[in-house]
Amino acid sequence: MRRVQRLPIAATSCNYLAKRAAHAEAQSQAGGFDHTTHWKTSRNSPALKNVLRVLQQMMGPRQRCMYCVDSHGCDIEHFRPKASFQALIYQWENLLLCCTECGRFKGDRFPEANGMALLIDPSIEEPWDFLDFDPGTGNITARFDLQTNTFDQRGATTAELLQLDRREAAANGYLSTFDAITRKIEDFLAQPEATESFITALIRADEHGLLGWFFKGNGQREAIAQQLRDQHPALWDACLDACRHR
Repeated sequence: MRRVQRLPIAATSCNYLAKRAAHAEAQSQAGGFDHTTHWKTSRNSPALKNVLRVLQQMMGPRQRCMYCVDSHGCDIEHFRPKASFQALIYQWENLLLCCTECGRFKGDRFPEANGMALLIDPSIEEPWDFLDFDPGTGNITARFDLQTNTFDQRGATTAELLQLDRREAAANGYLSTFDAITRKIEDFLAQPEATESFITALIRADEHGLLGWFFKGNGQREAIAQQLRDQHPALWDACLDACRHR
């Protein structure tokens, strides 16, 4: 999982979402509103096809799922599920890109605690504030808080809900990306190059959103990361800034 910058959608798509939301509200007040049928009727419209394209654009050329960043993001996902949050069905900020497997694991579940979502929304927050990566297994787990001596609740819930800590194929992908990023850093430390080309190489190697873990999460504790930060502090800051604006 990585932080995603939400892009604007076309005015025609905004207008369509607003009209469908108003229509859904009117049907709901009249009684007999079926959120599944209503969404399916809208899903094949040109406006929602454009929404899907924008979501895919947000994830770059490989159009990865916004949850696992491993499989292809094939459909529009409602962060807050249609069944429980019918007023948000057509809200742009509630729409993400999801793969089939993550969609199946999540379903209509949306755990909350005291009104707070326990599932991480990568479009509005930094996932590595709550999650951790295990270079030994390739699994995504909850981040451990040394101050409270507990695992982060939101990280634990997200990892469990999406089964990020037990998906072998995804774990192999994360390990491959970890190795690729590590090699890029090692190559740079052995023979420094221009900052821009190094950062570009890192971004290209980051197939699974691990740069956020390296530069903002617990990956900072890795020996190779500490070496880069100690020897090239200005470059470290530039990498951190690049992670923020991906």
